[in-house]
Amino acid sequence: MLEAASLSKTFGAKPALRDVSFRVAKGEIHGLLGHNGAGKSTTLGIILGMVAPDAGDVTIGGVSVLSNRSLALRKVGAIFESPSFYEYLSGWDNLKILMSYSGGFDADAARDTVELVGLSRRIHSKVRTYSHGMRQRLALAQSLLPEPELLLLDEPTDGLDPEGIRWFRDFILRLRAERGMTVLFNSHLLAEVELMCDRVTILREGGLVFEGPVGGLLHDEPLFEADLDPWPRALEIIHAHGGDSPAPGRLRLPHEADPAALVTALVHGGIRVRSFAPVKRSLEDFYMDLLNGAGSPN
Repeated sequence: MLEAASLSKTFGAKPALRDVSFRVAKGEIHGLLGHNGAGKSTTLGIILGMVAPDAGDVTIGGVSVLSNRSLALRKVGAIFESPSFYEYLSGWDNLKILMSYSGGFDADAARDTVELVGLSRRIHSKVRTYSHGMRQRLALAQSLLPEPELLLLDEPTDGLDPEGIRWFRDFILRLRAERGMTVLFNSHLLAEVELMCDRVTILREGGLVFEGPVGGLLHDEPLFEADLDPWPRALEIIHAHGGDSPAPGRLRLPHEADPAALVTALVHGGIRVRSFAPVKRSLEDFYMDLLNGAGSPN
């Protein structure tokens, strides 16, 4: 559905993207991750044809955004950066005006979409009376009105409360299940990304450091949480058993290592073992290990 090929972009003397490539398959929910300044918004800007790359290209459905932007984006809906509306108009009037810019307003389709995003009761209220969550729903309605096959979302849950985040997650999963929607979004909420995404692309300082399935990256070497005293001496024993420590109080072992043998060695080595338990590896664990130990990005 979407392919970014060797994207590079420099603003002034600072490289924002350096030879970044990744693919998003049809029907996939794909997360674009990275710290502030990693290049996520620049990537989305290039995909939407709002930022010109220094090198590389993006194709959507096989059509180049650089050479034929209007055709490539014909089936794309997006929320990019902070959505802006006419505050003194109703949500309905905003949709009428904004949709007229891109090909006309279909009132029946708009009513169906407004109901889909749960904004029917307030759609005729002025936007200045909307909460942040209601504005996000209006932005979603706007992005869905072209009946897109691909949805691009820039920090869509930023500023939402836990209930709003949960609603957004269920909504995106429902779009995929019922419409086969393809979704690419960036987010800082790694727990939500883990629950929603099939694959992720992780950027660091403008470079690609990982692109792959969420499920596969979580099945790494076994991770344990342990309260060991003294920790420095415990580390020597852990290293002797082929393990390492990604963070204080946490340790990893090779698949072939026996955790019981390590605990026995720790006790015999004079280490107080107050607790020792396996930890389900999360996307956050993988993300932090990757960024802390990645060295120079690829």
